[in-house]
Amino acid sequence: MIYFDNAATGGFKPRAVTEQVETITKYLCANPGRSGHRLSITGAKIVYSCREILADFFGAKSDNVAFTKNCTEALNLAIFGTLKKGGHIITTIYEHNSVLRPLYKLEKDGLITLDVVAPTSEKDILTAIKEKINCDTYLIVTTAVSNVTGEKLPVKEIGKIAKENDILYLVDGAQGGGHIPLSITDDNISMLALAGHKGLYGIMGIGSLIFNENVNISPIIYGGTGTESFSLTQPKTYPERLEAGTLNLPAIGSLNEGVRYIKNNLSNFSEKLIESTSYLIDGLSDIQKVRCYSSPNESGIVSFKIEGLESNAVADLLNQNYDIAVRGGLHCAPLIHRYLKTESSGLIRVSLAVQNTAREINTLLHAVDDICKY
Repeated sequence: MIYFDNAATGGFKPRAVTEQVETITKYLCANPGRSGHRLSITGAKIVYSCREILADFFGAKSDNVAFTKNCTEALNLAIFGTLKKGGHIITTIYEHNSVLRPLYKLEKDGLITLDVVAPTSEKDILTAIKEKINCDTYLIVTTAVSNVTGEKLPVKEIGKIAKENDILYLVDGAQGGGHIPLSITDDNISMLALAGHKGLYGIMGIGSLIFNENVNISPIIYGGTGTESFSLTQPKTYPERLEAGTLNLPAIGSLNEGVRYIKNNLSNFSEKLIESTSYLIDGLSDIQKVRCYSSPNESGIVSFKIEGLESNAVADLLNQNYDIAVRGGLHCAPLIHRYLKTESSGLIRVSLAVQNTAREINTLLHAVDDICKY
């Protein structure tokens, strides 16, 4: 199968990633850091190594790297863990339901007020955000990259606005992590949520919340941490404060190797994905009945629709008749579809990896052309 669904989960894993998972699964049965024997200590060293490389890659301190089971949990931890009752939050129409559902839950319960902003012909997203800031605003939440169109948001500029107004800034890095430079320090990001299984080349089951030293995050899960065991309250120190229960050591080990792989290749990989998305967009533009909603981008995302056809139907045809994996539908991001006026049919999302070839893209283009002739 030709795999073009990398925005959901990366299809290619470096050999170092798969070998690390196999080694840990076979030989490191112990709970990392919970005991004093060699196996437990070895596991703890892998966990610490992953914290260090994430901290270095994203401009933070290793103690401020907390592991979660995915990016959704990291976003929930950031949103609920910094809740200020009666406060005001600003977000955008580009967001995934991992952001929107927690925020709408808080608004429905009367705990916050919420503004969702969109660019218009008169104003860009920065201006829209600035206009909604008020004396109760304590949090701005945006994605780094739209999971629908691949559009990159001005993270550094939004971070500057947040810092100038003493507002926390949470970034959903699910599609940006491993594709574009993101820095807690340089971009004035308060909290960065990451998915380990997409652009960072880890396996499923691992995410991370990385945060700066000025953020106070309350835990949303309570339990054993292997530290301060006589205390019946959660530890005050990070990252243990936010990591109750057994960590997913095989997945953390995979992320450790995945970040090492991408760290030395980020610039080259970004250039390759811009080239590949440009090639795909040009090809789609030459096919009648096709409308593309993406520009060339570093995250490998290209979304389009075929006139008169539902996106899920097209995705099914590509799967069944051409052995090509893409994703149709609304991609868990309803507001951007409403903004694009594609909520009724959805979009076909092709999400490329660096490892996808021009030949594979050409196969897709021929398949789309065939479908348009039905």
